[in-house]
Amino acid sequence: MLDVVISGGEVVDGTEAPAYRADVGIRGERIECIGDLSQVAARRVIDAKGLTVSPGFIDTHTHSEGDLLVDPQHACGLRQGITTEFLGIDGMSYAPLSHDNYLTYRRWLKGILGEPPEDLDMSSVEAFRANYHEKVSINTAYLVPNGTVRLEAAGFRDVPLTEDLMARYKDLVREGMEQGAVGFSTGSSYYPGPWTSTDELVEICELVRDLGGVYMAEPRRANPERAFGGGGVPEVLEIGRRSGVKLHFAHFRTDPRTAGKTTEHLALIDEAKSEGVDVTLDIYPYASGSTIPVSFLPSWTQDGGPDAIIERLKDPGDRKKVVDYLEKEFYYMRSLDEVVFSYIPGDPSLEGISLPEYAERIGKSLGEALCEILLQEDLSVGYTMPPPTSYGLWRQVSKDSMELIARDDYMVCSDITPAGSMPHPRSYGAFPRFLGRLRRAYPTVSVEGMVHRMTDRPARRFNLTDRGRLAEGYFADITIFDAERVIDTSTYDDPVQYPVGIPYVLVNGQVAVDSERCTGVLAGQAVP
Repeated sequence: MLDVVISGGEVVDGTEAPAYRADVGIRGERIECIGDLSQVAARRVIDAKGLTVSPGFIDTHTHSEGDLLVDPQHACGLRQGITTEFLGIDGMSYAPLSHDNYLTYRRWLKGILGEPPEDLDMSSVEAFRANYHEKVSINTAYLVPNGTVRLEAAGFRDVPLTEDLMARYKDLVREGMEQGAVGFSTGSSYYPGPWTSTDELVEICELVRDLGGVYMAEPRRANPERAFGGGGVPEVLEIGRRSGVKLHFAHFRTDPRTAGKTTEHLALIDEAKSEGVDVTLDIYPYASGSTIPVSFLPSWTQDGGPDAIIERLKDPGDRKKVVDYLEKEFYYMRSLDEVVFSYIPGDPSLEGISLPEYAERIGKSLGEALCEILLQEDLSVGYTMPPPTSYGLWRQVSKDSMELIARDDYMVCSDITPAGSMPHPRSYGAFPRFLGRLRRAYPTVSVEGMVHRMTDRPARRFNLTDRGRLAEGYFADITIFDAERVIDTSTYDDPVQYPVGIPYVLVNGQVAVDSERCTGVLAGQAVP
C-alpha cells in the first residue's frame, strides 16, 4: 500500500517537458511510481483533477533563518508552494559563530532576521543545520556567509585578512562546505563583510571552486574603494574570471531607474558569459526592495560592532558626521524619503510609517530621525521601499521580470524578509505572482517553463540531491496548484496575505498544506 496517491493531475515534472496526465504514488519520503495508479491502494488519495502537479518550489534567496526558529510552520513560504529555502544569503547569517559572536550578530541582524532564541548552538554549519533538520516545515539549504565567517575569524573589525586570519577564514569555509553548505555568499553592505577586498574574495572563491560550490553575490555597494571596478557587477565578474568559481547573482532585476533596459542591465554579464564565465541569476517580481537601515551607516561607524555603533550615535560629533553622510552622500536604489518602517519591535505602532512622517513627528531631519530610531531600537529596524508612484514604471518592471525569467540562466526567488507586521509583499507572494499573475499577463514563459525555473534549474545549479523533479526515486516535495487561478494577494499596504490557488504542498512525502491550510507537519530536512 502506498502512503499517498495524487490522482488525475497534469504532471509538470520540472524538466520543462510537456505536461502529461498521470497519478503520482508516494511511499515514505520518496516518489514510488508515476502512471495509472487507479487500482493501487493508498492511505490518502488527493484528487488533483483540473490541477497541476509539480515539484515543490526551490527558493534560492531568503532571509528566513530567524523566522523559522520562532515560527517553524513558516506559512509565508510554505503557502507559496516553496518546499526548500536557501539560508545564509547576502553574506550574513548565524553560523559558524561562537556563542558570543552569535549574540553579537543576532543583535546586528535583528532588523532583518528577527529574534531567534539566545541559547542555540551556531558554532558550525553542522550545528546550524541541526537546528532546522526535521524541526521546521520546509527543507533548508545553506551558503557559508562572508560576513559571518569574517566575524568569527577576525572579529567585528576593519582589518586586512593577514596570512593567519586568511588561513582561519578558509578553514571555516572548508569546514562549512564539508558539513553540507552548497556555496558561499557575499552582500552589498552587510558588515563586517564589506571590509573584505576583491583580492581576498578571489582567494576564498578559489577554495569554493575546488570544493564544488557556487559563489552567490549581491553586488557590493559599501567600500567600493576596496573593490575591482568600484564594486557592483564588475567586481563579481572579476572574481569569477580570476577564481574560476561558478557565479550566481542575487535578485538581479531592473528597478525604476533601469526599467525597460534589460539588455543594457545584463550587458557586462552577457559579455563575461561569452568569455566562458559560468553565471546564473535569480529574481523576485517586484519593483522595490527591503533591508535594514543599520547597513546604511558609513563604514567607520561599524568598526567594533553594535556597541561601538551605539556609542557613535550617542556622540554629538560622530552623529553629525553620520547625519551628513546619510543626507548628502548616501544613496541606495532610491532615497531616504521613501523609507517605510516594516519592523520596529520596540514600537510596532510605527510599522507602516514612513521615515519622513516619523521625522516630522519628532521635529528632526531625515538623517537625524533615522539615527534617533536606530538608537531607540538598539539598531533593530527593518524597512521596505514602496513601489514607484508611476504605474507605468511598475508595469515595465513586471514586463522586465518576465523577459529576464525567460532566459536560460535565471531562476525564481522571493527574498523573504518576514519580520514585523508590514513586511515586503514578496515574503508572501513572489512565487505565485510569477506563476499566476505575471505569467498570464505577459505570456513569455509556459507553465512548464516557469515550473522549471522554480524547481529543476536551481536544484541542478546547487547540486540538491534527488530534488527539483517529479521522478521515481526522488524526494516527494510536491506543489499542486491551479494554473488558471493561482495568484498572489499580498500588497504593500496589506502584506500578510496568503496566495490562492495552491491547495496542496507536500514536503518529503508528508502533506504540509491541505486545502490551502497548513497542517502543522514539520518534515523539512537540511539538504542536500
